[in-house]
Formats: sequence, C-alpha cells, structure tokens
Amino acid sequence: MGMLVLIRHGQSQWNLENRFTGWIDVPLTEFGREEARRGAELIRHVKFDRAFTSALKRAQETLQIVLEAIGQPDVPIEKDAALNERHYGALQGLNKAETAKKFGDEQVRLWRRSYDVAPPQGESLKDTTARTLPYFNTKILPLVKTRQSILVVAHGNSLRSIVMALEQLTKDRVLTLEIPTGAPIVYEIDKDGKVLSKTLHPLPPSED
Repeated sequence: MGMLVLIRHGQSQWNLENRFTGWIDVPLTEFGREEARRGAELIRHVKFDRAFTSALKRAQETLQIVLEAIGQPDVPIEKDAALNERHYGALQGLNKAETAKKFGDEQVRLWRRSYDVAPPQGESLKDTTARTLPYFNTKILPLVKTRQSILVVAHGNSLRSIVMALEQLTKDRVLTLEIPTGAPIVYEIDKDGKVLSKTLHPLPPSED
C-alpha cells in the first residue's frame, strides 16, 4: 500500500488578520511556522519519496519547514498552481467581518460555504475542484498507487477537494469539512486507489 499525507499550510498573516487570502502571496506568521514544526513531529517516522505543493509561498514555506524538521530536505518537490487555494476574486484582501457587514451575512456565507456559488471574479469550491482533482489524479495518486509515500502541502480548499474525492463525500458533506492548519492527515491507499485507513493527527499544544 502507499501513503498520502496532506497538510494545510500554517497560519498566514492574513489568516491572523481574518482576511480573504486566495491567491495573494502572503507569508506565514511565526505561529504558522511553529505549527509546521509541530506537525512535522507527527510524521517524522515517514520516509517520503516525493512532495507536492502549490505556487504560493505560505504552502511552500510550510513544506520546507516540515522537510527540514524531519531530516528529509532533499525530497524532490513539484510546485503547481493546480494546488493553489480557492481564488476569492474581488474579496481578496478584504476583512471577513467587514465584508459580512457590507454584503450581508447570508451572501458571504453563500460565497464561503456553498459548493457552486462563486464570489465576484472568483472561484467556487466546484471550480477549485475542477482544477485540483485532474492534477491530483494525474500526478499524485498514481505514485501512491505504486506504494510510494507522498506529501502534499497545500490549502484548505484545494485539500478539501482532494479529501472529497478520496472519501467520496457528497457536496453537502464537504461543506462542513474542516482542514486544520499544520495537522497531518495520513491516508493508506491500495494499488486501486481505495482508502484503507485515515488518521488525522491533531497538533500537540504549543510549548509557549
């Protein structure tokens, strides 16, 4: 069997500021870097064959921290925008609470939590899935099927798309799926792509 480990990047500066981030290339906070280090300790036992990440630096930095923390800095890495976060269009950079006041709570809830309603000039989760899954199915899953151990560090909505496919979640169920920052999700997958087991490793408490 192969192993697939999914990690959402650590806290970014705009996560901290409660802003819609999307494709804006914001850095991690120091807390986000610490999340990456704590998450790495939970998968230290895994020897990775390859790693994949998005075109955004918050995911790339998280991946680099993880690989260095587990003593595997030379794992081959592929970066691709197919794994980018959902594009929030005209909402990018806006404070979420202020946006709710401007457009109304219900409208913002639809933009954030519906499957196929996109914000102005942005992507819905359906749109994100349409670009993430073909890449995952072509580039990543075939490696896992050949018993390789693969690490993917990406974003809440691109990872949500992958989990939706792996676990065959309905459109309604995926909307309630939360992907915590920094916490590894480990799948064991057989040669046919069937999930044999799933383990979510919650982050241990910070020592601070």
